[in-house]
Amino acid sequence: MSDSLSRRQAAQRILTAGAAGLAFAKISKAGQPQMEEALSNLRAARESLSRATANKGGHRVNAIKMVDQAIDEVKAGISAAS
Repeated sequence: MSDSLSRRQAAQRILTAGAAGLAFAKISKAGQPQMEEALSNLRAARESLSRATANKGGHRVNAIKMVDQAIDEVKAGISAAS
């Protein structure tokens, strides 16, 4: 499996986790431990992607953009549920 493909799959899984977190946030208004955990994991993923070498044919940059979008969505979900 190529490095770019595995990073793309990881980014897609991160976005899926964020979306699942948003769905949970709409169900549970009492606290946001899963959303906060998802936010922490997304920030860690972004940091890892930022430290990766840049020779990924644009996939690393795209993954960073997708993680940034997921971070924004999770933050919006936390705010909406508060």
